[in-house]
Amino acid sequence: MAIELTPLPLPASADPSKFSDFGREVKGINPGSLSEDDFAQLRDALYKHDALLFRDVTLTPEQQYALTKAFDPESESYGHGNNKTQSTKKSILHPDLKTIPRVPQVQLIGNGTVTNHEGLASAALKHPSHTFFHKTHVSEEDSAAGITRFYRWHIDAALYELRPPRVTTLYGITVPNGASQTVRYDDGTGDELSVPLGTTAFVSGHTMFEILPPGLKSLAVRSKVRYAPHPYVWMGAAHAMPTGLGIENEGLELPLDELPSWEASKVMTLPVLWKNPVTGNLHFQVHPCGAAELLVDPLPTGATHEGALYPDGAHIKDLKEVRELLYKMQRPAIAPELVYPHDWKERDLVLFHNRGVLHTVVGAFKPDQVRAFHQCNLAASDSPAGPTDEDVKKYA
Repeated sequence: MAIELTPLPLPASADPSKFSDFGREVKGINPGSLSEDDFAQLRDALYKHDALLFRDVTLTPEQQYALTKAFDPESESYGHGNNKTQSTKKSILHPDLKTIPRVPQVQLIGNGTVTNHEGLASAALKHPSHTFFHKTHVSEEDSAAGITRFYRWHIDAALYELRPPRVTTLYGITVPNGASQTVRYDDGTGDELSVPLGTTAFVSGHTMFEILPPGLKSLAVRSKVRYAPHPYVWMGAAHAMPTGLGIENEGLELPLDELPSWEASKVMTLPVLWKNPVTGNLHFQVHPCGAAELLVDPLPTGATHEGALYPDGAHIKDLKEVRELLYKMQRPAIAPELVYPHDWKERDLVLFHNRGVLHTVVGAFKPDQVRAFHQCNLAASDSPAGPTDEDVKKYA
């Protein structure tokens, strides 16, 4: 039986022409009990559409883990490692995640106090707010009026030792109601975006690449990113930009010799562009907050040097330059018309292609607004594939 796919409802802010292939609601099958044929269709649909939604689902942690693992049967541990924090509370992830005891690959995330939940007697959850991480904050008056920000645009990945997960699954169990909020970019552009309370916002990495001008496409297709060791500890004292798209240059990163023990062989160096295994599309997949260096290959033989950036290649170690280049390439894709902010309902299950999209937590809750979600992603059994030689010749 063919699974039924329907387009996701887009907000009025979205440019429909940029979402023709992005996002589908799946109907007619139970994601907790899939036949081999159902899963094969689901897998292809995920890679073609990057985000899949199931409504009104009942899903145990065991079923969610099994569904996530089906996309990568050789994977096993949670995507950030089952300690999640590299044994230190300095990690910025430390307050955000509570492990389900009997299924340690599934994390409880949300806001407020949750009791008697899947083996957890009590869990105090804290919704990540920009006030914890950004250099500047929305004023208390504006916050009370519903003004907010994106928290941190990212890929779900440890970015040290463990390979980036292929897929993330998010399951909404308790979803508080409330007025919509307005994301203010606060970067001088005047950009704003109306979003549902507590949305998860997504942007397509494929669109992020496709809208770049030729010179930046050439740079992206020739580049790799080297991430800092234990990046979530490294950035622990640093502050994000008001768009949530990368770190301010204040020199607050933890010196490498003060990080938990690390090995150079476990530091991640990954392509800027990751190749979709079904469509062959290239997706701009960089976690800007953890990026430390850029390695640029020279232009291929026969390519024109006119207007090219770093035509002879480069190893860029200056953190300010790395961040400015990445921001220049990534910022256009988080424009309001290119963002999909999901309007969560209780018992929504969202699967997203973690190697094809960037996403962020958005907004803020009051302490008494209880929100409980289950999240699962698994450190992959392989590394993302980068551009082929043919891709480099085409775009460089």
